[in-house]
Amino acid sequence: MELRLLTYVVTIEEEGSLSAASRRLHLTQPTLSRQLRELERQVGVALFERGGRGLTPTAAGQALVRRARTVLAEAEAAIDDARLAGQGLSGQFTVTFAGSGINGPLGAALGRLRRELPRVDLRLQESFSDAEMSDAVLSGRCDLAVQRLPARDPRLATQIWWREPLTLFLPAGHPLTYGAEPAPLSALGQIPLVIWPRDVSTRSYDEIIALCHQAGVVPRIGAYGRSSQTMLALVAAGFGAAVLADSHRVLRRIGVTPRPLAGTTTTLYLVWRDDDTSPLLRRVRDALGEPAQSTTS
Repeated sequence: MELRLLTYVVTIEEEGSLSAASRRLHLTQPTLSRQLRELERQVGVALFERGGRGLTPTAAGQALVRRARTVLAEAEAAIDDARLAGQGLSGQFTVTFAGSGINGPLGAALGRLRRELPRVDLRLQESFSDAEMSDAVLSGRCDLAVQRLPARDPRLATQIWWREPLTLFLPAGHPLTYGAEPAPLSALGQIPLVIWPRDVSTRSYDEIIALCHQAGVVPRIGAYGRSSQTMLALVAAGFGAAVLADSHRVLRRIGVTPRPLAGTTTTLYLVWRDDDTSPLLRRVRDALGEPAQSTTS
């Protein structure tokens, strides 16, 4: 059954006569009458009773009109959904992110995203692994990653979004906490380090080891932590110092004192599939804002 026939029967019921309905529908009365007869033939019963005051729906007509209104409303909603999706204003969108991002600017940015795109079903997945985040984007499980160390894969597109210093998170009371200026890289050789296991975050591990080599010191590993919260807890317990993004200071872990590392910067990237041409992805990237400049503590 065509949707236009349902529109006709609803209009006839609302107007109460063929003449009024035909004017509203911009049809000739004979054409509308012929369409009504065809609809009644398809249904197999009369839909309207013809009387002195026009047309009155039969029980079958009332049932059809009720369902027709629902069908027409759903059809209109489907068209609206398609239009909004085509404009990038609706749909489901999944963002995976690292803790360092949500501790920094990402929380406020996601709030802005919800306000600017209220029809979007925004889903969030926290991850502690850069490799897992990049893989989630490549596999299509997530539409966008906000991460520090995206996989080097030609299928991924990246955009610098935020820069901030790396900070040495020290046990409270350690002699290195008393300096007023950022700590020199050589400080990495003056205390054991609490770092990521290499199998959890290869690039994070390698980045910290490279900083030690740059400073000309041999790193001493005090402990391994598989999440930022665990690493900071180990620092508070005296196992050593952790090198993390400066935004982790907002966690205000008792027993931990942050001190920026001189001359270091870490970067948050927006990461998406290079072949993703979704208008919603473009909207989300626009809503998250332009690449940020470096920040200082």
